[in-house]
Amino acid sequence: MTWIDQTVFYHIYPLGLCGAQFHNDFNLPPVERLDGLYPWLEHMAGMGINGLYIGPLFESVWHGYDTVDYYNIDRRLGTNQTFVRFSARAHELGIKVILDAVFNHVGRGFWAFRDVLEKRQSSQFCGWFSGLSFEGDNSYHDGLTYESWAGHESLVKLNLSNDEVRGHLFGAVKQWVEDYQIDGLRLDAADVMDKEFLSALSGYTNSLKEDFWLMGEVVHGDYIQWVRPGRLDSVTNYIAYKGLYSSFNDHNLFEIAYTLQQQFGADGKLRGLGLYSFADNHDVSRVASILKNPAALLPLYFLMFSMPGVPSLYYGSEFGIRGRKEDQDAALRPALNLPDLLAHSERLDLFETLKKLIKIRREHPSLFTGAYRQLMLTNEQFAFSRDLENGCAITVINAADHAVSIDIPLGSISGTRFVDLLDENGVFEANNGRLHLDLSSCSAKWLKVV
Repeated sequence: MTWIDQTVFYHIYPLGLCGAQFHNDFNLPPVERLDGLYPWLEHMAGMGINGLYIGPLFESVWHGYDTVDYYNIDRRLGTNQTFVRFSARAHELGIKVILDAVFNHVGRGFWAFRDVLEKRQSSQFCGWFSGLSFEGDNSYHDGLTYESWAGHESLVKLNLSNDEVRGHLFGAVKQWVEDYQIDGLRLDAADVMDKEFLSALSGYTNSLKEDFWLMGEVVHGDYIQWVRPGRLDSVTNYIAYKGLYSSFNDHNLFEIAYTLQQQFGADGKLRGLGLYSFADNHDVSRVASILKNPAALLPLYFLMFSMPGVPSLYYGSEFGIRGRKEDQDAALRPALNLPDLLAHSERLDLFETLKKLIKIRREHPSLFTGAYRQLMLTNEQFAFSRDLENGCAITVINAADHAVSIDIPLGSISGTRFVDLLDENGVFEANNGRLHLDLSSCSAKWLKVV
């Protein structure tokens, strides 16, 4: 077991949460907006959260994913020393720190690309950029073309096979480890990055810190191409993300059950791998805006926190806040007032239950390292176990809009007495290898064998 197995992440998009202006005015002095996030660290620790994924943090033009300087904190957030202090406080609270690493591309304001625009073929940095050609033109009328991310010419793709580029990026990682004591990286756009680069990065980060964690953003593809020894430790589980909400919306739990069986069942290719689980993030609509039935939020999180993977909460979603993805992502990345949320949120019930779920998950190893086994499945009911030699936890989901009575076949689970992990007075007895439960509408239970 490693530290990541016991980690629950909190995901912060700092430029949004801190209320920074959208466009970076490089003539202005730094503003230490990160100092305003200390109450959020206390909030996380109070919830039992022990991992922070934060970023992007480094100097950029607009949204953070158009980096211009990997070695300095974005002036809209503060200075390097601002984040030194912030990261130190996170670690004092027992919170691991993971940074957003945007290594696939840079912004057009990146110093080496500006040198290319100025000196053209004479620039010593021509080899730094993928597909650079001086025979065509682009939408900026530079008299040159280059590869970009997803056709967005504001994001210039780096040539990750270039030794000087690697040296520059690896040097930044070394600084981040030494100065900020970071524990890992989330690699933006990992699904379109050179895999040999990812392997080289893995070797380098492991030389800096033995238990360093690398997680890649992979939206489509066979995850096993990325998650393997000597490459990445984890990827974003977008397949399960989609199944989490649509299974409830469509009253079709077969969807998420199929995904979990394919990934983590007895013959699953990803069995034992800690994929990064999430219900929403900075790129997709808030799950509270997607679910047709608001009551489904609680059972959805029961499911996410007990299925195999490393779970994460996106800032504010513990209060059920809403936000839909539009042409601009501002609605997904808002500035929030934590005292107001704690005092006036409409879904304080969600917040309080999530605190309990996180505490229970961290106290029961079967919920984070136990082998996955499906026990029972219908369109609207789903039960699975997480099994260890010395323990077993069962998750039971009712996605129906009405109460139900179900019988769960226990298979090889030994023991006949089960306790509700959220209510120690809830005790259930199995008979003839089956467990009978009465479930209220759109609800869930966590049980353990005693």
